[in-house]
Amino acid sequence: MDQDANLGYISRADHVPLYTSRIIKAGALLPDTKTLLSHLDSSESVKPNLQRLQRENIFGKASRSRVEDIAGIFRQRYLTEPSVIRALVTLVRERLPASALDRILYFHAVKADRLLHDVVTEIVGPMIASGLSDISVDKVQKTVARWVKEGKTTSTWSEYTIVRVSRGLMSALRDFGILQGAVHKRIAPTYVPVTAFAYVMFYLKEHQPSGAKLVEHPDWRLFFLPREGVERLLFEAHQRGLLEYHAAGSVTRLSFPATALEEYAHVLAQRSH
Repeated sequence: MDQDANLGYISRADHVPLYTSRIIKAGALLPDTKTLLSHLDSSESVKPNLQRLQRENIFGKASRSRVEDIAGIFRQRYLTEPSVIRALVTLVRERLPASALDRILYFHAVKADRLLHDVVTEIVGPMIASGLSDISVDKVQKTVARWVKEGKTTSTWSEYTIVRVSRGLMSALRDFGILQGAVHKRIAPTYVPVTAFAYVMFYLKEHQPSGAKLVEHPDWRLFFLPREGVERLLFEAHQRGLLEYHAAGSVTRLSFPATALEEYAHVLAQRSH
């Protein structure tokens, strides 16, 4: 195992992404993630929350080191922004349908792991654009091996590590619903529930206020959505009262029935039932 496997995504001064092998230790972990979020105490900070949940053994894992690995991955994916923590806890406790919640968890997980992000945008996305659907672990391995040679990893990976990382990536993407198939993987049909789309749009708007730029935000590549797809979902969300969207020429106006992500999460959960 690489000594840097426990590190999160790091960036050099020249902004070359450094990939970690952390995906070996945990895939999508969707059931465990929902268990964690359902037990979080929003009045506590992250560290005492994780310590308490480890003591209570809510995951039912036999190995203490395994629980520590999972806790570290949760922290990296979902527990770095207080607004996101509160919103995700709200979505889980108010039972947002799994089809939408899983897409939201996928979004945050991929944003937090540069290697997973780049596999989605540089391997899966171009395949979809080319009309291809069958994806082999060999294809992923070859690309990961090239990235290792290009110095994009936190350390030099052996062929064994490359194989394990590639399998871990494909398993995670299968569990997140991006791929399908037990042995022979295929790219699953693109599906983004309008509530998940609206959540991501609100999140992105907090980081990029320009409505016009949001339609072409690069993060929509994580859902394989071209501009037309984003606009279609915007109109659908508008019709469902999840947001207000008006576009006239170069002027775009986008507003939401909430001012904070946690409040908006409550709106989405209520309107999904």
